[in-house]
Amino acid sequence: MYISMNWIGDFVDLSGLDLEALIHRFTLSTAEVEDVYHMGQDLRDVVAGKILSVEAHPNSKKLHLLKVDTGDTIYDVVCGAPNVREGLIVPFVKEGGMVSGQEIACASIAGVESHGMCCSEKELGISDNHAGLMELPEDTIVGTDICDLYAIKDTVFEVDNKSLTNRPDLWGHYGIAREFAALSGRELKPLETVSLEAYDNLEPIQIDVQDDLCYRYTGLKVRNIQKKVSPVDMRIRLYYCGSRGINLLADLTNYLMLEMGQPMHAFDCAKVDQIEVKRFEAPFAFTTLDGQERTVDENTLMICCKGQPVAIAGIMGGLDSEIEDDTDSLLLESANFDAVSVRKSSTRLGLRTDASMRYEKTLDPEMCPTAIARFVKLLLDIDPQAQVISRLTDVYCKKYPQVSLTFDKAYVDRYTGIEISNDRILETLRALGFGAQFDGREFQVEVPSWRATKDVTIKADIIEEITRIYGYDNFQIKTTRSALYPEKRSAGNKADNFTKDILVQRYHLHEVHSYIWFDQKKCKELGIALEENVKLLSPQSPDLETLRTNMGPTLLSFVNENKPFAPDFGIFEIGRVCEGVKEDGLCNERKKLGIALYSRTRSEKELYMELLEIFTALGRDIKRADFTFKNGEPRHGWQHPRNTAFVSCKGQELGWLCALHPAVAAKLDKKAAVVCAQLDMDAFAAIQETDIAYREPSRFPGIDIDLSLALPQGMTYAQLAPAWADLDAETLSSVTLIDSFQQGDLLSITLRFAFSSQEHTLSKEEVQPWVDGIVEKLAKVGVALRS
Repeated sequence: MYISMNWIGDFVDLSGLDLEALIHRFTLSTAEVEDVYHMGQDLRDVVAGKILSVEAHPNSKKLHLLKVDTGDTIYDVVCGAPNVREGLIVPFVKEGGMVSGQEIACASIAGVESHGMCCSEKELGISDNHAGLMELPEDTIVGTDICDLYAIKDTVFEVDNKSLTNRPDLWGHYGIAREFAALSGRELKPLETVSLEAYDNLEPIQIDVQDDLCYRYTGLKVRNIQKKVSPVDMRIRLYYCGSRGINLLADLTNYLMLEMGQPMHAFDCAKVDQIEVKRFEAPFAFTTLDGQERTVDENTLMICCKGQPVAIAGIMGGLDSEIEDDTDSLLLESANFDAVSVRKSSTRLGLRTDASMRYEKTLDPEMCPTAIARFVKLLLDIDPQAQVISRLTDVYCKKYPQVSLTFDKAYVDRYTGIEISNDRILETLRALGFGAQFDGREFQVEVPSWRATKDVTIKADIIEEITRIYGYDNFQIKTTRSALYPEKRSAGNKADNFTKDILVQRYHLHEVHSYIWFDQKKCKELGIALEENVKLLSPQSPDLETLRTNMGPTLLSFVNENKPFAPDFGIFEIGRVCEGVKEDGLCNERKKLGIALYSRTRSEKELYMELLEIFTALGRDIKRADFTFKNGEPRHGWQHPRNTAFVSCKGQELGWLCALHPAVAAKLDKKAAVVCAQLDMDAFAAIQETDIAYREPSRFPGIDIDLSLALPQGMTYAQLAPAWADLDAETLSSVTLIDSFQQGDLLSITLRFAFSSQEHTLSKEEVQPWVDGIVEKLAKVGVALRS
């Protein structure tokens, strides 16, 4: 948003102040200023010149030879503007002067020398109109500097809109002026308005508000409007602030919006003479002022006349009711609508306007009649022949409650940590428009309506107002004294943090972050079919409307994007997925850990085994529990039909790990191996940790026995463990996989059994019965000793 300091100067006397320093102070106390522009500074020797004669150029059909009087010199000029004529007074740049940052020197144009230049409004930098020369009034004194005629020189600064999101009062120059008044200690002048009570004897407008999304609707009718073009200074301000001149009535509504932050709309009274505010039961087509036909749904609030829609409430008017150049009467609207409704309607329509941006911020309904009174004042100043033909009709449906706050000086001192006098507190609050009183013990503060809609609601907000005007840079830096207590982490938080530490520090994986929805375009590139799930009502793009059911496609998309940068890498994310809808109608969101491993140097089996190792480490290191893995049918089309396993712990399924379906793997990278896994972090965090059992190591040497076993097809390690489960930990201290060998369908493994005793050195004769018992139990499940 662009702010004109000339405009601010209408409401606050800033004479004698350093504007650059004041704007910097505004950044520190109120909102971030992105840039400052000094308008009109590149103009030099631009004066009002009178065209004395116009002759045809001997060598061109489009050019003319002019003699231009500047009061002290008559210049010969070559000009190609279509509206040149004798007696016309125009802005003229003398030879050696400057315009648009370019010095004007004597130049030969089509064989004739030209000394100086006649200017259009665009060349002066005050509008985008380049259709012809700017025509000055006939009574303009020749030779007058153009900057003395109009307020072309100005300081304009750009405010970051994001920093104003919670300040609806700052979306207009008057609200900004209030800030400058408080910062500079100068008085804020009241807005000049007409007294609308003078028209109470006139007929009201028929206004019917049929929907509670409209909080307030005020209207007024005016006729006999003779002037069609806005004053130059008004058009300059509009242009400097990012708008453009259209016609007087449209310009006035834009001017009031930029001045007060209150959007307004002017209907042609010949087309719209009464108002209904309502929603329709079914979608319909509606053509807006920009000429675009849009589909309006049943949730969008509309302004209607005799049942026919004429505007989208808070967003844009309709093409059929627009103000035209010959319009001489209007129905003026100044209204207030539900902020959420305007934002949602704007998003659905794909139409975000200056008006909708302001309504989204929760505007003050009390501004509605004031804006109309200000509009009428400006209109009558420009066109005294205009006549108000109705009383102000005001339908006030919803009022915000008055916010009153009470606090003592000790509260201020405790929050600020500095000494701010009572008088300084009262002065600051009153300068910002708060009703503030001090009874010797407590401050009583009445929050003004323009700050009470969403900004100032609690006592801490008042502290912010006091301190930011006082100046954060004026605070003395010192260390505060306060008790520090360790924050107790939840089970979920600990599980997340420990998981990230293990994945990053031990397995060197990279953490990524993504959104909760599938990216249909990226999934299509990998041949992954989108699964039906909950959809967003207003997605940023049709490709991003479906919420994801699992982490796999998201991580595989990241792998696909990053595969050119490294031959081997692994990524992970702890993110959210949506597993349908719960009984209460809300999304069933679950927190999941997703892992993807990619390699051009290792086999798919090696990556798959690494996933098994990672999951085993997570279970043992975080919960001191063992995961079990069991092959099963894939649940997603992109998973490998055979190499998909499900992960469980203590009888509860927690996730899965898999290789990719060959078709998907081929699309991702034919020369690489990729595996993927997912773990339910909510369920994992809820698992009860196994208690730590401490055991004194034996002072006596143990015995290690290696058994080489031939396993039948499909046998898993978990099926072997019961064979030695009845041996206590003091006897059998550990079982370790030493080696594995696969030949065809035959799988052979070597297990090392470590035996020990706390009382003496074990002999082979003591250990042999235990080993025989293990071999006997293994034989019962089809496991034989390998010869």
